[in-house]
Amino acid sequence: MSRAFEQLSWDETPMGVLGLRRRLEPVTGADVYEVKLGDEYLMSSAFTVAEIELARLGLAAHAGAELDVVVGGLGLGYTADAACEDPRVRSLVLVEALPEVIAWHEQRLLPDVERLARDGRVCFVEGDFFALSASEDGFDPQAPGRAFDVVLLDIDHTPRHVLADSHAGFYTREGLAGLRRHLTASGVFALWSDDPPDEPFLELLGAVFSSAHAEVVTFPNPLTGGESANTVYLAG
Repeated sequence: MSRAFEQLSWDETPMGVLGLRRRLEPVTGADVYEVKLGDEYLMSSAFTVAEIELARLGLAAHAGAELDVVVGGLGLGYTADAACEDPRVRSLVLVEALPEVIAWHEQRLLPDVERLARDGRVCFVEGDFFALSASEDGFDPQAPGRAFDVVLLDIDHTPRHVLADSHAGFYTREGLAGLRRHLTASGVFALWSDDPPDEPFLELLGAVFSSAHAEVVTFPNPLTGGESANTVYLAG
């Protein structure tokens, strides 16, 4: 049986102390992998339904036979792993600002998604998603200006609750228009949020893209005995 607690990684980063730990969840009896940045919990493998649905809904919104995809924010890798399940995905660029997070995957510290590091379609890019989105060159340093079919984003808690002040400009008309130019003509943008649908943000998406809507993803929460919910925004 696994140990009750293990600190897998603990690093000083420009954003604060980043930690990856594994613990035995007493309610479910399962191993849970958690990420903390300073005193703030960022993500947990106990709740991955919405992260997986971000990939499934985003890819399902595109009718293409072959897809070039960007995932902004690697984290525990569940969105990227779900994208790999779609046989239409031809290439997958994973943009992550913190090299320590990329190292977790390269060192196979996360058994549920260890295939990411050996999938030939996958390219890890160390970079600031928001800065790359605002740039002319875009997300692929090997092919400046390359356009993508789908961009999946899961970095901030919500469009209003961002992890760093520098991210806030992305959730404006100008910031979203900057992303739009890195998509193909039929491209899709999908965004995870921890809050219920935000109507002003949906209106903003609709002003930049031809269409926009929000999907509420619900999932059982064994810790509360009830349900929890996240939102996936879809625009194209």
